[in-house]
Amino acid sequence: MTRGFYIGRFQPYHNGHHNVVETIAEEVDELVVGIGSAGDSHTRHDPFTAGERIMMITKSLVDLDVVTYAVPIEDLERNSVWVSHVQSMSPDFDVAYSNNPLVIRLFGEAGVEVRQSPMFKRDVLEGTEVRDRMVAGEDWERLVPDAVVEVVEEIDGIDRIQQVSDSDSNGS
Repeated sequence: MTRGFYIGRFQPYHNGHHNVVETIAEEVDELVVGIGSAGDSHTRHDPFTAGERIMMITKSLVDLDVVTYAVPIEDLERNSVWVSHVQSMSPDFDVAYSNNPLVIRLFGEAGVEVRQSPMFKRDVLEGTEVRDRMVAGEDWERLVPDAVVEVVEEIDGIDRIQQVSDSDSNGS
């Protein structure tokens, strides 16, 4: 049995992430999805809580033919011990998936096999684009799985990201 590990902030989980997970699922029997920056929420950059992101991911992956575990990973401001921190918060895994140069380096230095995954429509399928569309009231729903739309609606996420993105300046 092979268990993979895929980490991201998932702010929010979008179709690019989903395509990566579907690709990884072809290579592993089980997948741990690490929810990075788990302690961050209620900002334009990180509007959703770890629990909300767990809901987005779990509901989006319910029909996937691989056992998945979503685990929150809080930030650790010490890169030299980051991998051991991740390993302490996660079920054991055999291979990590990432395209982030720092993550690749850190896992590699720790002796963990790292595989890069293909990126899907990165020009539009990235968190900043989704969040910018949410703030502007533009079409964001087609960029995320239906389950994510449902979670965002349930938590009134559009109102939240719009509110936390407002400036407290009166223009002077």
